[in-house]
Amino acid sequence: MTRVALVTGAGSGIGRASALALAEAGFAVVCAGRRAALLEQAAAEAGHGAVAATCDVRDPASVAALFREVEERFGRLDVLFNNAGVSAPAVPLEEVTLEQWTATLDTNLTGAFLCTQQAFRIMKRQTPRGGRIINNGSISATVPRPLSAPYTAAKHGITGLTRSTSLDGRAYDIACGQIDVGNAATDLTEPMRTTGVLQADGRIAREPTIDPVHVARAVVYMATLPLDANVQFMTVMATKMPYIGRG
Repeated sequence: MTRVALVTGAGSGIGRASALALAEAGFAVVCAGRRAALLEQAAAEAGHGAVAATCDVRDPASVAALFREVEERFGRLDVLFNNAGVSAPAVPLEEVTLEQWTATLDTNLTGAFLCTQQAFRIMKRQTPRGGRIINNGSISATVPRPLSAPYTAAKHGITGLTRSTSLDGRAYDIACGQIDVGNAATDLTEPMRTTGVLQADGRIAREPTIDPVHVARAVVYMATLPLDANVQFMTVMATKMPYIGRG
């Protein structure tokens, strides 16, 4: 039986690298996201029967349509990687607009919740029953960067969603784990490598990054575990990034 994996935010960065790695590991991969052209490119590069599917994870109807398409096409879903996410402008907390706050929470947290709901419905009723959900938490799920209230709040929320999903899925053979990534080299982290980013002591400094391929390898490891084993939380980070200790 071919295992089926759905990756959100699969058009670039960690999502794209993970979709390619899952396809190479033998999964039939659904590359989901908002940018059709990039998704088509990712699916073509992944091969192994990978398909592209446009979806806005902020929209319940769009999410429902995506999971309906997955079930109709493949008959089941074995792995969901909740990876879609956006950043927020680095501005003082009191200057964050409601629109900025809502846009960040809607994509990074509510989107993961909506996808998790739909995955539960499929995984509970399919035969064999169960599956695995992997959430992209980010190191911001543990500690914040300066001027990052919306993003940090959303990623802290992901940790709570991961724990609740693990508990509520236990009776149905649904495992859930979280991968917290530090400084993967993507479009979102480009300033870390070029102009530098604000540090907690007020300095602007460049930071080391890692190839998203390393994150994708970790996703594949989590995805290929038997359902009686689970990685609850994993951190994959640039060794010398300012995180451990005093920064």
